[in-house]
Amino acid sequence: MALFKNNLVKMHQCCRAYSVLNRVLDKRLKLYNSASILTNTQRWLFHESERKGGYNTKEDVSTLTHIKNGFKELKSEVKLWLQEMKDLALTDPLLIARPGETDLIWCFNERSVLDKFVATSDSDHNEGFSTCKLDMSPAGRALFHGYLDTRVPKDGRIKKAGYCALRSQRTRKSFKRESTFDWHLYNTLVIKIRGDGRSYLLNLSCEGYYDITWNDIYHYVLYTRGGPYWQIAKIPFSKFILGSKGRLQDKQVRVRLDRVTHFGITCCDKINGEFNLEIEYIGLEFDPTHDEEFAYEMYKTERYIVGV
Repeated sequence: MALFKNNLVKMHQCCRAYSVLNRVLDKRLKLYNSASILTNTQRWLFHESERKGGYNTKEDVSTLTHIKNGFKELKSEVKLWLQEMKDLALTDPLLIARPGETDLIWCFNERSVLDKFVATSDSDHNEGFSTCKLDMSPAGRALFHGYLDTRVPKDGRIKKAGYCALRSQRTRKSFKRESTFDWHLYNTLVIKIRGDGRSYLLNLSCEGYYDITWNDIYHYVLYTRGGPYWQIAKIPFSKFILGSKGRLQDKQVRVRLDRVTHFGITCCDKINGEFNLEIEYIGLEFDPTHDEEFAYEMYKTERYIVGV
């Protein structure tokens, strides 16, 4: 009888401890959910409400502040509009590209050119520990450098980490009108770099009007040589492969060279350590000997079996 009573007392104590543990876990879960961490927006079935998928970093500004900032920029925007009208009246349209000549898009010989690019990493969104910067090198060129760290934060949400990215800002006309790069006269991307032996990912963004095309990015791997020597890489646009949100697509289409919105470089080779990529210029070239339209399969498949 005494043994039976002791067992009942132990069971009662275990139940009390279990209930206390549940209350503690509930409190910690509430604190975790209320913490200021980045959470992606819900994935809707028919549409996406944000272009950046929850990574929007714009600050909420009042209407009065918007009006004040607009008047401050009005003078510079009018000058830009007058320059556009002047170029339209005096400049002849570019109808052909001379074979073998490289037309520079960005030449990194001045610090002002660096302002046209943005460097980001996973640590900027509390999703990792990598860091990166875009500075001027001792040789007077752009230097994309940092530290790549593949450690995964222990938050129960992130599964993979370790990336650093460099991306050009959206090209715009006067009065903040969005525009695109028109590269349809060229078929080759030319970039002069001095690398560290790592492999990097070149990205061409072609954002469309509809939300299904907001994340369309064409990729190609850039292999660099270590050492003190510069290298010039010429990559045909037909070699770029379509991906969306980091996943290659089954249904492939070639690059819309008249609808390029951004150019970017990503370091994500899963090797922990420092990286250094020095860039002198990025340009375009027309190669008359290259007649390939697209390097990957474009055959038609049956409906509803292709994951686009």
